[in-house]
Amino acid sequence: MKKNLIIIAGPTAVGKTALAIELAKNYGCPVISADSRQFYKEMSIGTAKPTVAEMQDVPHYFVDHISIQHTYNVGQYERDAIQQIESLFNVHEKLIVVGGSGLYINAIMNGVDEFEEIPSHIREGLIKDFEEKGLVYLQEQLKLRDEAYYGQVDLNNPQRLMRALEVCIYTNKPFSQFRTNKKKERSFDIFPILINTNREALYAKINNRVDMMMQQGLMNEVKELHPFKQLNALNTVGYKELFDVIEGKTSLEEAVNLIKQNTRRYAKRQLTWFNHQGDFESFEPTDLEKLKAYLDIVFQYS
Repeated sequence: MKKNLIIIAGPTAVGKTALAIELAKNYGCPVISADSRQFYKEMSIGTAKPTVAEMQDVPHYFVDHISIQHTYNVGQYERDAIQQIESLFNVHEKLIVVGGSGLYINAIMNGVDEFEEIPSHIREGLIKDFEEKGLVYLQEQLKLRDEAYYGQVDLNNPQRLMRALEVCIYTNKPFSQFRTNKKKERSFDIFPILINTNREALYAKINNRVDMMMQQGLMNEVKELHPFKQLNALNTVGYKELFDVIEGKTSLEEAVNLIKQNTRRYAKRQLTWFNHQGDFESFEPTDLEKLKAYLDIVFQYS
């Protein structure tokens, strides 16, 4: 009998974590994180990790997984996550994956294309270019080297741009030439669920979460991480805006408003990605009983 993997995806702050934990309690299973920011040990408040109490109630994997000083890409995550999932299926009939990072959820569902190991000095050079010349420079370089992928990628995501460019530079071939998009077979059944709500409610949740993070001490967390601001992991919403406060480039009030705005934009991009996948069944964050009833039915016919 095939095992069942439930994917709980959706935009930031919508309520995925709480719903996944209740679902995990119902099925007596652990949770695997597919949130690319929660992997890092040093980033807690700004990544809205599950609380200590929540993780005591339900075991979580890939939360506090690595240090910000280590690079970790989607290929490594696919390898580690699938290995962990296969191991956990020796004990559990059902598992839950939760997160809003579409690329990492897709890695579990469909796999990612494999690339040669790229020398670190190429990525370091691209990071320097990004810091000195900005996002537009990376966009222009990708358009020159791989116009096909330029037309597909999220041009506001520097990590994706740098990943494509490092392959282009190292191989002297377009990144898109290596992307087969061939779906990998999995030994378990996958049930993708999209958690979403109306835009007004979602944006209110986002604004409230940012205010709560500030009350919980996000500014102090960012101050401790400021010496490492050049690291890839910290080039993310909630941290980069507050680095500017520390450096006297903006006021705290302006930075908090910008975090809210940038988080809303990120949520919009997340929803666009998930809606384009077409495989997800949609539920509201308050639909726990409805979701359990749906899953019980589809499990019977899988």
